[in-house]
Amino acid sequence: MTADARLLDELLQLAVASCGEVDVAHDAVAARRHWRSASLVVIGVDAASSCVRAKLPYRSDVVLVARVSDGAESADDPAFQAAGALGADHVVVLPAAAAWLTERFGSAGTARRDEAPVIGVIGGRGGAGASVLAAGLAISAARVGRRPMLVDADPLGGGVDLLLGWESTAGLRWPELSAARGRVDVAALYGELPRRGELVVVSWDRGDTLDLPVEAMEATLGAGRRGSDLVVVDLPRHLDEPAVRAAQVADEVLMVVTADIRGCASAARMAAQIGPHCRALRVVVRGPAPGRLRVADVGQALGLPVAGSLRPEPDLAVALEDGEPPAGSGKGPLAEFCERLVAELRTPTAPRQVA
Repeated sequence: MTADARLLDELLQLAVASCGEVDVAHDAVAARRHWRSASLVVIGVDAASSCVRAKLPYRSDVVLVARVSDGAESADDPAFQAAGALGADHVVVLPAAAAWLTERFGSAGTARRDEAPVIGVIGGRGGAGASVLAAGLAISAARVGRRPMLVDADPLGGGVDLLLGWESTAGLRWPELSAARGRVDVAALYGELPRRGELVVVSWDRGDTLDLPVEAMEATLGAGRRGSDLVVVDLPRHLDEPAVRAAQVADEVLMVVTADIRGCASAARMAAQIGPHCRALRVVVRGPAPGRLRVADVGQALGLPVAGSLRPEPDLAVALEDGEPPAGSGKGPLAEFCERLVAELRTPTAPRQVA
């Protein structure tokens, strides 16, 4: 995307020779059509500020580029100050970066179609059961032969590894991953994370460290998309910067709403907070419904589509306290719902290459 004819000519020469298919947009309005689907987005510095003003949603694989003749001698030039707001992965200057950019164009054709879907899960109110649903989705995916990653984005949640009964399972937690940046080696990361069978987990521990750089979240989710068949993110109700970025990356966010008036009122506020960051937001209604509130009534009250409902499961709380992971038995309303949802998700076109 650029309105600079000279820069466009240089970019087209590099792109057409290495990746073949190129779409050109001269402004943010035209770019929006291809913004989510493109395997790579290359933005000229002349168009950077318009992208920021258009509030295009966060996505990976964005490169900001300029020419030396524009007066941009380095990535420290003021022309590149929009890079952070854009979430650009790289800032480059031509002609010095011509070889790198040519290679990047060449790898773009297969970069995104093999990436795993990302599903975020958040509670409409505290105690709605979002963490349980997130863990259940990951476990159900592993049961049917997929390679899922479960990401704990809630530093105040006590650790999703504890919910799984994995607190003694060796592996890195968020405090040790906080320095992760850029494109993380998938095999190396997966070799260090807590893992059982096909499921790997990125969890908080019970320590005092609660801060996580947004770059670490981006790098970890990027590795998860490349190395997994499904990434499930347990989102917090307090939306810090890493949580917002995870919601922006997610293909869909599921909000668990209890089937009562207070639950709906709380969920409406939560939807207003997270909705602007989501590509898609759907509701999962959790029973019981003491006032006989119907699933359709909840969706209508919130103005959101309903992904399904979870029937009451009286024995679930006891099973969790006994260390049994959510949906671990493969039986019951939670397991049934998770299996259905996993079956609806697309599978990456290429097998995951993780040792």
